[in-house]
Amino acid sequence: MWARKLAAGLGACAVLAAAAGCGGSAPSGAAGVAAGRDRGPVKIGALHPVSGANAVDGQQMRRGAQLAVEAVNAAGGIRSLGGRKVELTTGDTQGKAEVGQSEAQRLISEGAVGLVGTYQSAVSTNAAVVAERNRVPFVMDVTASDAIFANGYRYSFRVQPGSAAIAGAAARYLKEVSERAGKPVRKVAFLHEQTDFGSGAAEAFTAAAKKLGIQVGPNISYDALTVSDLTAQVTQVKASGADVLAVAGYYRDSLLAAKAVAAVKPDLNAVWGVSNGAYDQPKFVSDAGPVAERIFSTNYHFDAKNPQTAKLREEYQRRFGAPMRTGAVLAYDAVQVIAQAVERAGSTDAEKVRDAIASSSVAPLTVGTGPISFAPNGDNEAALPVLMQVQDGEVKQVYPAEKAESQPNYSVTWRS
Repeated sequence: MWARKLAAGLGACAVLAAAAGCGGSAPSGAAGVAAGRDRGPVKIGALHPVSGANAVDGQQMRRGAQLAVEAVNAAGGIRSLGGRKVELTTGDTQGKAEVGQSEAQRLISEGAVGLVGTYQSAVSTNAAVVAERNRVPFVMDVTASDAIFANGYRYSFRVQPGSAAIAGAAARYLKEVSERAGKPVRKVAFLHEQTDFGSGAAEAFTAAAKKLGIQVGPNISYDALTVSDLTAQVTQVKASGADVLAVAGYYRDSLLAAKAVAAVKPDLNAVWGVSNGAYDQPKFVSDAGPVAERIFSTNYHFDAKNPQTAKLREEYQRRFGAPMRTGAVLAYDAVQVIAQAVERAGSTDAEKVRDAIASSSVAPLTVGTGPISFAPNGDNEAALPVLMQVQDGEVKQVYPAEKAESQPNYSVTWRS
């Protein structure tokens, strides 16, 4: 199967976001762009923040994308197009929605048959509008916001589970794990970054938790780009009487939150990441040291029990000297979706590629319930959030049971 050859030959991810204008017909010059796709390499656009606060994750995802393209070419290119090679074209969002918008339009104008990206929901929101306007498929690797998928867009797809799915699983897993440990959760304080990503996670978690009889509050937000210390916010958590702290943030700010918990020592039974950008990362374990131990995270994750995923991550480590993060594996899956769609369509016509993506059945290297396939709104129907925990200096999948490498440990507390 071509998917297995792609994975075996290594692969990783590509990224691209688009953004610009609204609705309407395709912009002038579209015919020339479409004609250009019929010649030379098949271009896939990758758009990530390779500079700015989230540059480490963005660089990871770009590298993953490049590995995926190399894998396609090593397996013979796009065979239904006579073995045409694939080329990755890239853009740097700088973590800014307006920059991501202009870069997305540039990559489309340069002939990208599809886009992947973008790591940040605010950037992907703009990218999705650009993709719709240009009628070019956009496969989101990391984008938590569900608002994009409530707009009736035809060209937007997402590999990872959305904010509501992750938040709902986080609340459900918390209730089940805490009750099995004999310490049923009573009250959750929620600390989150203030953009669509963090706010959406907090709102979705609160709604899901309330249905399960879990009290949520206080809800505390911060600016992830400017925050340098979260001690005051965690002190507020300590005063609230919450027995669990949920955190939805990017890497740098989530690390600050963990360090603040260690310093303030609120009376908690658990720190519980929700769509968190740090707590399932090997780098977090090394950066935080003992502070990281026993922190939980409900999120998308590379499939630690999949041998092909292990092989890919080993190759990434060999090539780049760093552990491959889940975002890079998701980007790989996103590139795989586009490349296989071009293969099945036997065409670089963006509309035909879009239709092939909509009918995808792609074996993922991230945790799922089966092959990647898309619902009418563009969401991956097989996406599955998984609960992880730092145990003895390693991130382990701990829940649900069929995806677990070890058992969750809910026994550690942070106390003054």
